[in-house]
Amino acid sequence: MRMPYPWGLVELKGLVLAGGEGTRLRPFTLSAPKHLIPLLGKAMIEYPIQHLVEAGIRDIGIVVGYLGHLIEEYLGDGSRCGARLTYVRQERRLGIAHAIHLAIESSFLDRPFVVYLGDNILAHGIESVVKRFQEEQPDVYIMLCRVRDTSRFGVAVLRDGRVVKLVEKPKEPISDLAVIGIYFFRDPDLVKKAFSTLKPSWRGEYEITELIQWFIDHGYKVMYDVVTGWWKDVGTPEGLLEAMYLLLDEASPRIEGDVRGEVLGRVIVEKGAVVEGRVYGPAYIGRDVVVGKRAVIEHYVSAERGTKIVSGSLTRSLILNDAEIDLNRLRLVDSVIGRYSVIRCSKEIHGEIKLAVSDYSRVEL
Repeated sequence: MRMPYPWGLVELKGLVLAGGEGTRLRPFTLSAPKHLIPLLGKAMIEYPIQHLVEAGIRDIGIVVGYLGHLIEEYLGDGSRCGARLTYVRQERRLGIAHAIHLAIESSFLDRPFVVYLGDNILAHGIESVVKRFQEEQPDVYIMLCRVRDTSRFGVAVLRDGRVVKLVEKPKEPISDLAVIGIYFFRDPDLVKKAFSTLKPSWRGEYEITELIQWFIDHGYKVMYDVVTGWWKDVGTPEGLLEAMYLLLDEASPRIEGDVRGEVLGRVIVEKGAVVEGRVYGPAYIGRDVVVGKRAVIEHYVSAERGTKIVSGSLTRSLILNDAEIDLNRLRLVDSVIGRYSVIRCSKEIHGEIKLAVSDYSRVEL
């Protein structure tokens, strides 16, 4: 018979994992961790932190590794986000389960907790999920999402409404339910015991699916929910753009900057921005952005802080901080432009271009 835990209903702790190198997002992650890439004015990692804080979880650990000092400098003590942050270093990227184990060994995780991957964004946050975890008090609680391609995720096999098996990145399709990057655990001591039985996988990592499988195999209460809204694992340039589209679809229009040109549809114009050209929503115009008279921002564009759009048309593109775009008559589509980069066309060229340009780059056409 499962004995009750001594802490009962207490405020959870949160753990956000941000130690990865972001190899699939190169070249954008060569000079900064992917978790600091901005989307609609917020660093990617701020979305998980915001969701935890909204759910009443303010004591949050951040697992850092690759370029982790930049994350620490950006987030500080967390007060700006309404949180109390503690940093845990993962010197070697040995997997999600290993990161959780480090946070337990460091004595940060000493009561029920939720793990949220720092490159995941979930529609509508996790308030309702936290409430159910607190009420039902399972040993493990996972969230699932139906996906077409399961080869990139851990997947769950269900039988009679129960989770019976988890498989990390299966080579053959065995389920369409991906385990998304949000995990709840009730007892850190049990997690530590489960971790002690693990061995590195063929990838050289301690897999979170194997950790949770231990709980299943030993008869512990493992609950799940299937996500009904959208969820995005932001691991590639295409994933960045898709996350931006989804966030823009839910954004409420707001004009705080100086609009001298034309703004139509759901558009956010932040303080300090100047719009002299045309902007068609949904679109995001960040702080201190300048949209020139000869520039047209079409649908699904996020121009992050300090960007200067001199001329040309942009659609379905993410322009990172302090980049400059001067395209003349060209149209930029499906592109990601890195920080402090300059994209310039001095010739009368018509047509479309698609670019993925890293920070501090220069493209002359």
